[in-house]
Amino acid sequence: MRRALSLLPVLLVIGGLFGGGLVLALVQSLGYFAPAGEHSFTLAHYQALVWDKEIRFSVLLTFALGSVSTIISAVLGVSLALAFRGVAKGNRILTALLQVPIGVPHLAMAIVLIDVAGQSGLVARILHVLGFAAVPAAFPELINDRYGIGIAAAYVLKETPLIALVALAMLRRVAEEYELVAATLGASNWQRFRHVTLPLIAPAIVSASLLVFAFVFGAFEIPYVLGRPYPAMLGVIAQRRFMSIDLVERPDAIAVAVFMSAVSTLLIWAYLRLSRHLIGDRPALF
Repeated sequence: MRRALSLLPVLLVIGGLFGGGLVLALVQSLGYFAPAGEHSFTLAHYQALVWDKEIRFSVLLTFALGSVSTIISAVLGVSLALAFRGVAKGNRILTALLQVPIGVPHLAMAIVLIDVAGQSGLVARILHVLGFAAVPAAFPELINDRYGIGIAAAYVLKETPLIALVALAMLRRVAEEYELVAATLGASNWQRFRHVTLPLIAPAIVSASLLVFAFVFGAFEIPYVLGRPYPAMLGVIAQRRFMSIDLVERPDAIAVAVFMSAVSTLLIWAYLRLSRHLIGDRPALF
């Protein structure tokens, strides 16, 4: 009780700032925004999420890029962990190399991709010098492209090492002994992976993947630098409309931000439910 009371001032400050900001954003998104001449509650700004063509397309793009980036990162991360599990055991250098991309800021990763994979980047210039491209601009458009290839590539490069480290930790901690028992009983490599290794590392991989998706879904800097003004991801649209000189657009921007917060909350709920299910009933899933 005393410990809870000692934390009460901090919780009140944090809860007041976060909760107050969230309530204010919710009220403004519901139409009570005096600077724009709105003084009555309405769902028009949330209806814009459905009827506004730009926002509707942005929702689809954000979900698509988040899903693709997460799936590729998870597959590559687990593959790296399985490939290097023997080498990485006790190898601090390899572990440190996997940790390097995690420490690189997302904005720095975006700049590296522009310098390396852009149409005027290092790879394009090398291909031009070698005679494979008439001009550097003939290199395929991978940055600021309409499909978000550069955005997905940036997140895959950033998040794959994270999932690989998580998978390596689980493989070292819980998988080795069970795999040895399965091998002794005559299980093949695929059977050991399918029925032993994957169920054991699934909780950690699912948790890390949900975090990656939540981060990509709410991201701003990489989509802003590597994406196009249209189509753009939700974070970019929210920022652009919030900073617009036309104050009428600001409630729309806040509604987008509230929607993104609701999705993040739903992901946290799904993470808690799914992780509890995976940990408590692993064999039933596989």
